[in-house]
Amino acid sequence: MSELLVATRKGLFTLVRRDARWTIDRADFIGSPVSLVSSDPRDGTRLAALDHGHFGCKLHRSRDGRTWDEIAAPTYPEKPADFVEPEGAQPVPWNLKLIWALQPGGADQPGRVWCGTIPGGLFRSDDGGDSWELVEALWNHPSRAKWFGGGADQPGVHSICVDPRDSRRVLLGVSCGGAWLTTDDGASWEQRAHGMRAAYLPEERALDPENQDPHCIVQCAARPDHCWAQHHNGIFRSTDDARSWHELSENARPSAFGFPVAVHPGDADLAWFVPAVKDEMRIPAEAKVVVSRTRDGGKTFDVLGDGLPQSHAYDLVYRHALDVDPSGDVLAFGSTTGSLWVSEDQGDHWTHVSAHLPPVYAVRFTRA
Repeated sequence: MSELLVATRKGLFTLVRRDARWTIDRADFIGSPVSLVSSDPRDGTRLAALDHGHFGCKLHRSRDGRTWDEIAAPTYPEKPADFVEPEGAQPVPWNLKLIWALQPGGADQPGRVWCGTIPGGLFRSDDGGDSWELVEALWNHPSRAKWFGGGADQPGVHSICVDPRDSRRVLLGVSCGGAWLTTDDGASWEQRAHGMRAAYLPEERALDPENQDPHCIVQCAARPDHCWAQHHNGIFRSTDDARSWHELSENARPSAFGFPVAVHPGDADLAWFVPAVKDEMRIPAEAKVVVSRTRDGGKTFDVLGDGLPQSHAYDLVYRHALDVDPSGDVLAFGSTTGSLWVSEDQGDHWTHVSAHLPPVYAVRFTRA
């Protein structure tokens, strides 16, 4: 049976479903900010990233889901003494600021884990996180000079999609740096954000792929050539392996802005979003918490609010705080106010599981 992992500003909470209810089974790292959590479907291993601020980022691993051991966190190499920032590029520190993505490798890559970070580095481990290697082909890519920070001071790798057809194919989402694809396990990279639109830039640069701010990118497991992106400027979809993206914002309700997106594992046309009002506001539209769902590839959107607060609600949902379970029927999301909701019918109805958690950073179903 799946468990629900909830990473928050004050600990990691594991929920299980008993007697038709989701309840907290245990709590770990109480008092510590857990910025991210992942569950490996290959062997059940879990990783939890802790952000200790001034004291740095830590990484912990659990083989049994109950006991945790600290393991190595990714480490940047020392910045060369003769390194010169490319002209016009935002200066980037060569040290870890935040672990922003954790993704197990393919079934044919035992021990492989990918880790995305701020300030825009991608790391790879082939021993389950005991050691990490910076993917230098991306870190040293000439186009990287165009990247810049969005909500964070530095650019960051937040989305990692490993292609189930070929584990050597990995698609990344970068804020603000667009989408990047490798087909050779990280040895080379190509830009895959063509068609995305950045309204925050001058008109002549709005379609520049290296300057795009996708908040989250997901890939359909059954049809991995179909991808969805919740972008700073709207909702985008690709049906050709991210070679091109098409904007669907005009159809989205009540807004096209938000941070998370989830796609049904077996139906590439079925996706969910949690809309908000962007930029200075960053609250739900009309102070109503809703989930928007499309069943037809973005032609139309349903606004789902049954069981969600519909007045004076100011919950924001971060990019990793929405997830769908392997069945495609059960969804969960958590908010900045510490609320957690679960739906067991693809979003038609929602149950308020908790109103008293710390602010939620990430929500993940176990995939075992």
